[in-house]
Amino acid sequence: MKVGTFRFDGFDWDSSNFFHCQLHGVTISEIEEFFTQDLLYFEDERHSLDEKRWIAVGLNRKERYIFVAYTIRRKGSEILIRSISARYCHKKEIKIYEEIKEKIFKERS
Repeated sequence: MKVGTFRFDGFDWDSSNFFHCQLHGVTISEIEEFFTQDLLYFEDERHSLDEKRWIAVGLNRKERYIFVAYTIRRKGSEILIRSISARYCHKKEIKIYEEIKEKIFKERS
């Protein structure tokens, strides 16, 4: 698990993931803004069958915790984030996120 930001050039949206990512109330603009800040992220090995999948957890502008499953796609020279699913975190997930984040920041000090 890592905490940080990463470089990318944009997002890979189509009708399928555009609709699916909004099913749980998280907007497209929230998802795009979400990826501009420090996030806790890790590989989703359980669901990485055809391509590597990742999970990111962090806060949106309204300080609500968001969980996003995504892949990284290359189109030409561009690196694009393709969101697969997004939702607001449950209380138990928030507690785990805070504990992990605190541990990572202590290790950095």
